[in-house]
Amino acid sequence: MTIVEPEWLARPSTEVAPALIGCALVRQLPDGQRILARIVETEAYQPGDPASHASRGRTPRNQAMFGLPGTIYVYLIYGMYHCLNIVCDRPGVASAVLIRALQLDVMPPGIQKIEKLSRIAAGPGKLCRTLQIDRSLNDRPLQLGGPLWLEHRTPEFQQQLDQGTLSLVQTTRIGISLGTDLLWRWYLANSPSVSKF
Repeated sequence: MTIVEPEWLARPSTEVAPALIGCALVRQLPDGQRILARIVETEAYQPGDPASHASRGRTPRNQAMFGLPGTIYVYLIYGMYHCLNIVCDRPGVASAVLIRALQLDVMPPGIQKIEKLSRIAAGPGKLCRTLQIDRSLNDRPLQLGGPLWLEHRTPEFQQQLDQGTLSLVQTTRIGISLGTDLLWRWYLANSPSVSKF
């Protein structure tokens, strides 16, 4: 296990987003239980991006986006679904990666088994529900022993990417009305846990 440090995230989100595919997101629940999930889909949001929450400047809602790399940015959509973002680049630069989908190997505690394991975190709202992520985690750092942290790709995963056994797809973002032409979404090809192909 190698922890992703803030320095590794201190670069543009368009570089971090594909590099996060295959990394593990670890959720430490208040009762001490841990959920580990592999990131299989991401989207990048950059300064000057019309689809970014920071396109019109700093506000109380998007304040976390301007924080240190490795800051957690959680927002609410449609008044009911939380979305998890990882802040990148330099402090003061609104750059973040939306975590769109995760792959879990074990059913988390307390989850109703109404969906296949492969689909319970197949989307930003679903993954936040599954990992019990909400606005209480907003503006907190990713940190080992904290509520959330990241672990680098396993050597096996990296080797499969290098050999071409696994591959990433780069395409346009979804669920937005502006910046739809930008190829800033990445996902693991053939993963059953990707939100939408």
